[in-house]
Amino acid sequence: MRRIAIVFFGMVMMSAVQAAPEADLWSRWQAHDAQSTATIDHGVFDAFLSRYVVEHEHAPNGVRYDQVSDRDRERLDDYLKAMQAIDIDRYNRDQQRAYWINLYNAATLKVVLDAYPVDSIRDIGGGLFSSGPWKKKRLRVEDEKLSLNDIEHRILRPIWNDGMTHYGVNCASVSCPSLRAEAYTGANINAALRANARDYINSAQGVSIDNDRVTVSSLYEWYAADFGSDEQSVVSHLRQFAAPALSARLDMLDRIDAYAYDWALNDESTVARVIEQGD
Repeated sequence: MRRIAIVFFGMVMMSAVQAAPEADLWSRWQAHDAQSTATIDHGVFDAFLSRYVVEHEHAPNGVRYDQVSDRDRERLDDYLKAMQAIDIDRYNRDQQRAYWINLYNAATLKVVLDAYPVDSIRDIGGGLFSSGPWKKKRLRVEDEKLSLNDIEHRILRPIWNDGMTHYGVNCASVSCPSLRAEAYTGANINAALRANARDYINSAQGVSIDNDRVTVSSLYEWYAADFGSDEQSVVSHLRQFAAPALSARLDMLDRIDAYAYDWALNDESTVARVIEQGD
């Protein structure tokens, strides 16, 4: 009986880890000013990203966590404090989307840096019935306490509702769409997310085909509803951003055979090994 209980507990925990939260609009954050021309300065975060993110073509970008200076940690903290002091309701939607994604990514970087060295973000801040740091209320905006999950699943996904959020928020893992080496702004957010989608889908982390067997990122399984809810809709989305050769193969095969995801930390040393193994 004890053995059965242990096995059942393990299955429950595995299921909890794999289950993705549904998009559940927090109506408090619907307020915006469509006519506003005000902008938000993300220069501090932009400088941080340009200094510590290593870009790789058609492969995950790596982060040099081990090289982040004490002064730059302070700057990241200062940026997070400044962003939390903003009255975000008075900005237009593009400014808001860039803001929320930058806030999410900056907070995630702080989470990793505070725990580093660590093999995976899922090892941080867990506890017995938790996996990863996403549920903890670690931010406060307009006097509302927010978790990373709140930002992604209760603000970004339900408000924009186009699937592109997944190419912006970064969960600090090898298989996640890459953390960009520059901050998002209201001016670049839409083009940047489209570029991210192209880079991801045309990388082995997004889509790989081996002997006509199509394997795609588990993101497209966990969040299938964001890409049209069924397999054919996901394939259509992939073709939209795929390079011509990949698009032709997806059109010919028109199916998904498997899903995969690597939760290893997107540390530059780990990413370099992944790239080397793929050569």
